Amino acid sequence: MGFSDAVTLTLLHTQQPEPLQQWRFDNQNFIRIGRAPDNDVVLSDSRVSRYHLELRRMEISGSRSGSNLASTAWRLVNQGTNGTFLDGILVSQAWLANGSVLQLAHGGPMLKFHAQSVSPPRSAIASTCNHADNSPNNLFCIHCGQPLRVERAIRQYQILRTLGQGGMGTTYLAWVPQAQAGAGGTPTEVQGLVVIKEMNADMAEISKAQELFEREARTLKALHHPGIPQFFDFFTERGKKYLVMELVHGEDLEKRIYKNGPVTPKQASEWAIQTCDVLDYIHRQDPPLIHRDIKPANLLVKAVDNRIVVLDFGAVKEIGTPLGTRIGAEGYSAPEQDRGQPVTQSDLYAVGATLIFLLTGEAPHKFYRKQGRVYQFQLENVPTIAPKLRAAIEKVTKPNVRDRYQTAKELATALAACL
Repeated sequence: MGFSDAVTLTLLHTQQPEPLQQWRFDNQNFIRIGRAPDNDVVLSDSRVSRYHLELRRMEISGSRSGSNLASTAWRLVNQGTNGTFLDGILVSQAWLANGSVLQLAHGGPMLKFHAQSVSPPRSAIASTCNHADNSPNNLFCIHCGQPLRVERAIRQYQILRTLGQGGMGTTYLAWVPQAQAGAGGTPTEVQGLVVIKEMNADMAEISKAQELFEREARTLKALHHPGIPQFFDFFTERGKKYLVMELVHGEDLEKRIYKNGPVTPKQASEWAIQTCDVLDYIHRQDPPLIHRDIKPANLLVKAVDNRIVVLDFGAVKEIGTPLGTRIGAEGYSAPEQDRGQPVTQSDLYAVGATLIFLLTGEAPHKFYRKQGRVYQFQLENVPTIAPKLRAAIEKVTKPNVRDRYQTAKELATALAACL
């Protein structure tokens, strides 16, 4: 790597300023953290998976570090069932900065990260605003309305902060000061705050990753539904792909449940019915579309009206096209989808599994049991799920497609009868 790298991880106390424990690593390329005794950092907490996450030292080029020299940076890769939060944001993969706080599962142990040679994020662009009396947490000046800090500019889009990071891309909050020309040279007719999804640099050379990223852009551009983010722009800049879409104020259901715990059967059913409305819309396209990645993290509840917006259309497939790579989240993916043969009813199966998570706060696979020759969810001993709702969930998650509800409308009707 060219020079030494020392990393310190400090276990924080949730109520006291004094650290509980500290680990130091010199010239180590991988740091493994989890409950199993062969990890580099062992945390004996039931919320922590046996092998919960890895920290990986990676060489980066000057295009990221702002110089012409190679440098190193540390990347977090989550492997835990209950998730990892980076500075309060649930992530699957993310770059680390000095002072970052990692929390293993909601309410789980917290580690503060420090490295002697972490490359900083891209340099911020100096703000043109000189007004005083602005809170450090403000995005915009209370006097002139200009952004107080712009991390960088991508074409006409001014990046204000990072919203989230995953294996495929990084999502940013961006500002468009006025109506600007889009990728095709015509005005995008968008002004104000937007969301930009940037393909991660380490995915740019993988053709499958590019295909999924471009598919999401094409799909969003063709769809028009209040439960789907509005498409604004798609372009390539310096070899990286960017998707610009509507900013929807809210919180995804995975974060909501991890933070606040399970919801009432009425609320869970209402959100599931709203999800079915979006699925009915995409399933009725010509040809029909299969989302293939319905799960709590991809269902955002809007702050303004508590309604569901379905996110992440990168895995969408048209009925009748070659399916290629198998995609699906553990516990939410139907058996036929695991075999590489998804159908529209596979999305409905994922709605049923999502209901289990909303009602219990537990990963659905914890309720997956063998019954005779097949595996399916067993919910008889879950007191928070009433018999009628339990029957609906069990039907939509039957192992055989023909035994399930056949359409999103049919599932929505069954759930409405449970309210």
